[in-house]
Amino acid sequence: MKTDHNEQHLLEGLAQNDRKAVESIYRSHYNVIQTLIINNNGSADDARDIFQEALVVLFEKVRSGSFELHCQIRTYLYSVAKRLWLKRLQQIKPFTGDIAYAEETISVEEDAEMHDKKQESFRIMENSLDHLGEPCRSLLKAYYMEKQPMAEIAAHFGYTNADNAKNQKYKCLTRLKKIFFAQYKNDV
Repeated sequence: MKTDHNEQHLLEGLAQNDRKAVESIYRSHYNVIQTLIINNNGSADDARDIFQEALVVLFEKVRSGSFELHCQIRTYLYSVAKRLWLKRLQQIKPFTGDIAYAEETISVEEDAEMHDKKQESFRIMENSLDHLGEPCRSLLKAYYMEKQPMAEIAAHFGYTNADNAKNQKYKCLTRLKKIFFAQYKNDV
């Protein structure tokens, strides 16, 4: 697979240390790396360090002049970041497994695709919540995100008791599912 024109332009910009190219690569690919690191026992600081190291690897490769990228930049950065993170995990807490084996069992493209699908689902869910309207949106956020008990939600939203609040939550959730799956069918 050859890189497309836009990605080739970004690589050339990276080789010339063009700030816009570097920023564009950051904006487009940092979240994937951050998710990888955080989902595998890392922190946001770890993610920044690993992304920076992966970007330096790519920078040095493109500066060498003989480097040809045969995949997307995202796939390359993800693969390098994953390898760097596995090495760091091994340094922090040696495990009995073999890193090479772990890399063979986890396909970079599959991980990146799963991440993209998950991100798309989150985007559709946020959009669905925006279309849900009030008080349903606040009620569902209070229950699912803020983990408030039903009695507290009933008092806050003016329901006579926790059972009425629970019934309203059920109706709101049903509406949210309907909106979500309608958008999901159209977008995916």
